[in-house]
Amino acid sequence: MNESSKTAPQWRKSSYSGGDSGQCVELASLDGSVGIRDSKNPHTPHLAVGREALSGLLGRIKAGELDF
Repeated sequence: MNESSKTAPQWRKSSYSGGDSGQCVELASLDGSVGIRDSKNPHTPHLAVGREALSGLLGRIKAGELDF
């Protein structure tokens, strides 16, 4: 598949994001990973992490194991 035939990732913001605080990230499904980017700067590079790593991180956040 050449570069021009690839479809652009569909970036999604959490339904919990609201207001104009600007403190949001967006996620997109990529080939074998999940893209993470700053919603305020969508044209800057994004991070790509494995699905299992992201799932583990979110689980630890929800369990209150991390001090933010």
